[in-house]
Amino acid sequence: MLNEREIESCYLGQFIPVHYHHNMLMDQNRMHGFKSAIDYAVKPGMKVLELGGGTGVLSWFAAAKADKVWCVEFNPDMVQQARKMLALNPNGEKVEVVHADAFEYLPPEPVDVVICEMIHVGMLREKQVEVIESFKRRYLQRFGGPLPVFLPEAVIMAVQPMQQEYDFEGFYAPIVQFQETTAVHPGVLELAPPSVYGIVDFTQPTDSTFSFNGKFVIERSGILNSLRFVTKNILAVMAERSTTIDWLNHYMSLPLAAPLPVCAGDVLQVSFQYRAGGSIPSLEAAIQVAVVYQAAHQPTQRPAVYA
Repeated sequence: MLNEREIESCYLGQFIPVHYHHNMLMDQNRMHGFKSAIDYAVKPGMKVLELGGGTGVLSWFAAAKADKVWCVEFNPDMVQQARKMLALNPNGEKVEVVHADAFEYLPPEPVDVVICEMIHVGMLREKQVEVIESFKRRYLQRFGGPLPVFLPEAVIMAVQPMQQEYDFEGFYAPIVQFQETTAVHPGVLELAPPSVYGIVDFTQPTDSTFSFNGKFVIERSGILNSLRFVTKNILAVMAERSTTIDWLNHYMSLPLAAPLPVCAGDVLQVSFQYRAGGSIPSLEAAIQVAVVYQAAHQPTQRPAVYA
């Protein structure tokens, strides 16, 4: 019998297809950000642990300086992929790919840096928060302090009211969309600036529930039909330079159940709550949106699909 966590993992797609990991290798922003942060955080002679290693590329970045790297991966297909790819690269022999559950594994000795790139937008789906909190408890019990440096060090999450285009060659489909942060998206209108609703500092105990109950002042008239979720990962803090190495996830646009015409000056109330690692539908079901103050409305041109 599968336990509750194993059942949820199957539902949430923890064993994502191998080609998804290959796509991650081709994401230049992700790759460059992590390579820079790992090069900064890992010093010569260090011991490094990666939880959820996938292809092993981040462990390989660490192996350029580290004496030893343990790369933990639960998906047997990815274990084979990582071992195969690491064998093709210099310093790959310094990485030990361990087929184990990140919720349970501890390295045989203390480590200096822990890499955990289980990062979905909004900290949904993947179990980064839960894995790191479990690791910290077990690590302190076995080795005592101090805790290793975590990479990413922190995550900042924000939400933004949007008018989103849902026309696909004339086919209306209000679907969840993931969008490049640097690309121009025709038909997408930012109705108000984003608002931060969650900050995760992995050096501190982390609450597994995220919630938001806040107001937005609408700056542009339009049809409010989606919320954009923004996730900024602070991969490394470079204190001596007063800067950080960051990586911005793709934007996640969630359609609202009931589109709402809004005008500049309206005050919008938005609320939601969800569990870290939970499903996207669980967040969608929790979203509540209402106009709590109406400015002097001007006639708004409404798309025919909402008429």
